[in-house]
Amino acid sequence: MSSSSAFEVRPLAGPLGAEVLGLDLSQPLSDAGFARLHRAHLDHHVLVIRDQHALTPAQQVALSARFGPLQRHVLKQFALPGHPEVLVVSNIVENGQPIGLGDAGHFWHSDLSYKPRPSLGSFLHAQELPAEGGDTLFANQHLAYETLPARLKDAVAGRFAEHWYLARYAELQQRSPWRPNLTPEQVAEVPPAVHPVVRTHPENGRPALFVSEHFTTRVLGLPDHESRALLDELFRHGTQPELVYRHRWRAGDLVFWDNRSVLHLAAGCPAGQRRRLYRTTIEGDVPA
Repeated sequence: MSSSSAFEVRPLAGPLGAEVLGLDLSQPLSDAGFARLHRAHLDHHVLVIRDQHALTPAQQVALSARFGPLQRHVLKQFALPGHPEVLVVSNIVENGQPIGLGDAGHFWHSDLSYKPRPSLGSFLHAQELPAEGGDTLFANQHLAYETLPARLKDAVAGRFAEHWYLARYAELQQRSPWRPNLTPEQVAEVPPAVHPVVRTHPENGRPALFVSEHFTTRVLGLPDHESRALLDELFRHGTQPELVYRHRWRAGDLVFWDNRSVLHLAAGCPAGQRRRLYRTTIEGDVPA
C-alpha cells in the first residue's frame, strides 16, 4: 500500500460515507495525501480506511493531531495506558475490571457535544472484533435538516439547546458495569453546554441538525413539554433509515467520522463476544 496521495476514495452506496483503499497510515502521509484525506472527509462525512493492520496507537494519535488538538474523555480510567489521548472502547473485562467503555454509543449522539468546543471528528481503529454484531450506524444530519418539514424548520430556527454529559448517565449505570461513579472533579469537567439546534458546518458551510437523544436535554425558551415533544420529533426524523449508513466492521478498519455532520450509534454485540477499538477525538470549534 502507498502513503502518497494516490489512494482510492470510493463512495459507499447510501446517504453518506466512502471507503479509502490503498493507503497505509503506518507510513508517513504526505501533505498532498493529508489534504486529499481531509477533502474526502468533508465530502463524505464518514471515511472507512481499510487494512490499517500496522497502525500503532502513537501513529493514530499523530494522524488525529494533524486535524487539530485532541480531546480526552472524562472517563480517564479507560484511557489506553501510555496514550492518554486514546479511549479504549471495549466490552472486555479482565480481573473483574472493564478495560474500556463497553457501552459507548448506546444512544445516538455526536461525540463530546456537551463540551463548549464539541468534537470535529473521531477516529476509531478496530483491534478485536466480535464474530457477529458490533456494527456502528451513522446518520447524515445535513440531510436531516434539508428534509425537515417546513413546520419543523420554523420551530428550530434560531433556537438553542442544552447538552449535558450526565443526561442519561444514571440510566446507563443501571444497564451495565461500564459507567463508574464519577468523582466531583469529573463532574466539574462536564457542566452543561448550550449550542444552536441547527449549526453551520465551519468548513463546508452547510446547516446540520445538532441535537441527540443521548446528550440534548432541552430546547431553551420553550416549556418543558414543548421542548420534549420537539426534541423527540427531531430525534426520530434525524435517524430514519434513509439517512443512515450501517458500518459492518472488518479487521484493520480505521473509521473517521465528522461529529459536526453525523450522529452515530453502536448496535451492540452478543454477550461473550469480545470487542476492542481505540478512539481518538479531535477538538472542533464553538458551534454557530
